[in-house]
Amino acid sequence: MTAGPAQNKFPARVSALARRIGMPAVVLLAALAFDLVFVTDAAFDDTGPRGIDLLLFPGIFAMVFCALWAQKRAAVAAVAASVVLVAYTLVVRYFNIPTYSSVLAHLSITEVVAGVEVLFYAARRTRPGVAFAVISGLVLATLTAVSGRYYYGSESNGTMAQAMLFGGLLLGGTLLFAIPGRDRTAHPKNYEKLQKLNKLVMGQWPLIGLLGVALILEFGFTYESGAHGFPILVCSIVAAIVAIAAPRRPADAMVALTAVMLLSALVTPFLRLRYDYPTPGGVPGTQVVAGMGLVVTLVRAVGLSKAASRIAGLSMVVAVASILNTKRPTPRLMTDPDDIAGLVVAALLLLGISVAIGLALRSRDSERTQVIQSAISDAQTSERMALARELHDVVAHHVTGIVVQAQAAKMMGEKNPQVAVEAMGRIEDAGVEALAAMRRLVRSMRGDAPAGSSEFSEQATTDLAADLRTLIERSNHGVKTSMKLELPPNVPHEVGRSALRLVQESLTNVGKHASGAKEALVIAEVCENELHIQVTDDGREPQGRPAGGSGGYGLIGMRERVALLHGRLSAGRAPGGGWRVEAWLPLEGEE
Repeated sequence: MTAGPAQNKFPARVSALARRIGMPAVVLLAALAFDLVFVTDAAFDDTGPRGIDLLLFPGIFAMVFCALWAQKRAAVAAVAASVVLVAYTLVVRYFNIPTYSSVLAHLSITEVVAGVEVLFYAARRTRPGVAFAVISGLVLATLTAVSGRYYYGSESNGTMAQAMLFGGLLLGGTLLFAIPGRDRTAHPKNYEKLQKLNKLVMGQWPLIGLLGVALILEFGFTYESGAHGFPILVCSIVAAIVAIAAPRRPADAMVALTAVMLLSALVTPFLRLRYDYPTPGGVPGTQVVAGMGLVVTLVRAVGLSKAASRIAGLSMVVAVASILNTKRPTPRLMTDPDDIAGLVVAALLLLGISVAIGLALRSRDSERTQVIQSAISDAQTSERMALARELHDVVAHHVTGIVVQAQAAKMMGEKNPQVAVEAMGRIEDAGVEALAAMRRLVRSMRGDAPAGSSEFSEQATTDLAADLRTLIERSNHGVKTSMKLELPPNVPHEVGRSALRLVQESLTNVGKHASGAKEALVIAEVCENELHIQVTDDGREPQGRPAGGSGGYGLIGMRERVALLHGRLSAGRAPGGGWRVEAWLPLEGEE
């Protein structure tokens, strides 16, 4: 059997961890790790008193606690987050602690992410009135923090209008995703859309993480450059959204991203951006990451040959952006051959990395598809074989009894009508049992019951001896059958079910093949951790066609059942005449 992909690889482990702790917690921890590195580095630089930046950590950790708490008590956590923001704004003002702008001025990225998660849970899980109250309080607390924190007593790094604009975008976007999921039953279509979006996010989480970091940096650049960088920031946000949504229509997404990047490249020269809004190679960092991610997605989806034309179009746009915007803030075009050669090498390197990752993922997807198809084929084959065995063992058993009784009634009906009447009653009973067995099989095939289940198989784990007695007493194969049963009460379910079917098929064969048989014997006993089954008769080899015909699958089905349990089976003529079927089934599974 083909082995599945290795599950111990690092990406698989990271994905499993993300699913276990939840994507919100992963994003929050990533933001916290970023701030730990950034603030610690700033605390020991040559700017300002050494170590004073570390006083930001209590407020950051308090917001992390509120975000985690919001998953269980959203309303209380929202109130606590509002108190933390206002209280720590007083601490920042009192100790004159320097602050750092991310999406919102004077708020760290962890505080912003934690606030967004608290807002999301409050909008999703609290009653409308409570949600309105706590969200309003959280918004006011955020505005207080933005306007009340200062850097060494100087003016704000970013204007209040910018903070309100970016804050409004965060608020609207969060509510847009939170509110449709409040009542799943009232809005099933909206909930299905959210589920699809969640699936998309889980599949794109590495790209989302990289784009998130890039966008955070661009928000900071926008604060530094004032309103001049806002159009570029909008283009970067649109590019990030296009790249994340690309798996649904990658070819169209590549065209859209090319258009957005071209617009950004043509607008940038008119914005008079200085070096406080860096664009490496003339292209903003977020758009670089989006372009690489979309190349990976497109190559993974359609292959390199079909993606080449669209990748070439994107490369031309990058070349135009490099020529127009590399020499900022001066309006000169880039014409130095050495500079052009360096950018070409860098661009080819990034493009090669993206194409290589896309081809690797495409190869992995192909392998997974083959493994899944093989597993499905194996499961379908196993299910068909189980149904075939059940059909042969159960239904054929009853039908054989009907044929045998009908032949007896035909032979004895003229001489003794009472025998014919009794045979008709047994035929009726066998027909009812056959119909019930067929219905069980139909339920199994429709998914209402597991394949191979029946009244006998369901009871096999409780008392195999009683089930065998019932089977033998109700058999209609026309041969007197005696039994010798020495069985413990705790026979494993699978072993008992297989033993029951072996005896049933053997008795069916007695009625079909044992010509002139007067007696049959069934032995079931336990010998040295094995269940020993033996069915013998005293008949002779039939000269003509057996009753009901011979399907030729009886012994095959028995051998399959025994092989599944790693047992042994022998079937053939007995030394003293007649036919003997013998099986040894292990009572303990192999390690």
